[in-house]
Amino acid sequence: MVTPDSNCANCPAHNSANLVKLGIDMSNFDYVVALAGNPNTGKSTVFNALTGLKQHTGNWPGKTVGRAEGAFQYSDKRYKIVDLPGTYSLLSTSTDEEIARDFILFGQPDVTIIVVDASRLERNLNLALQVLEITDRAVLCLNLIDEAKRHHISVDDRLLSKSLGIPVVPTAARQNVGIQDLLKNIHEVATGKYICKPYRMKSEIKNVSHAVEDLNKELEVRFPNLANTRWIALRLLEGDQRVIDAVRSGEIGSLTPVETENE
Repeated sequence: MVTPDSNCANCPAHNSANLVKLGIDMSNFDYVVALAGNPNTGKSTVFNALTGLKQHTGNWPGKTVGRAEGAFQYSDKRYKIVDLPGTYSLLSTSTDEEIARDFILFGQPDVTIIVVDASRLERNLNLALQVLEITDRAVLCLNLIDEAKRHHISVDDRLLSKSLGIPVVPTAARQNVGIQDLLKNIHEVATGKYICKPYRMKSEIKNVSHAVEDLNKELEVRFPNLANTRWIALRLLEGDQRVIDAVRSGEIGSLTPVETENE
């Protein structure tokens, strides 16, 4: 859904203090973008197409997992893009999943690009839906459309965008197809010109639904500005230690909408 600029349309949504803890220097950038996706979706090719030679590598703080960062400029705004580890989920059952989940949850990137393989969409949407449980600022990069076409697979990107509530951009990154459109949609989400209304799963979980709802109500009272307290409630019930610690310390309360951060 595209809307006119508000008074705070250009305000960054990212959490600067948490980004510093995650080793991200934003001193020369306006917005930060996370790049997420399953392995073998062409995520690295998308990263290279967006950044060109403006990139460098290192490790995540306290981890042996490599991290690639890059940069690009669009409409006079400077963007830092962080390539998250390729994962199949964000359930924090591995170091890669923990890094990706924590960056999206605590770093609050201005945009999260979710790269999916157009020829294996059903398999890739599991991660996409998990990302949309955490953030309401995302763009789906429907990559490898050339491969999908070769296998006689057609994806209705407009219907998919309507269903997910976020921009969906078909690309073939190896041929640089769709990259300019991807940049445009990243910019519109980051600056608030496009307001995402992400799809959130509403399925009931047998025997724990009441516990989820009770905990959700408590979280809504204690942290009224959280975008998705139900997701936090589920993580607490699953014993997610990082989320438990963030709730106990009050850190989770700093994850507020952009209007609150800039009041």
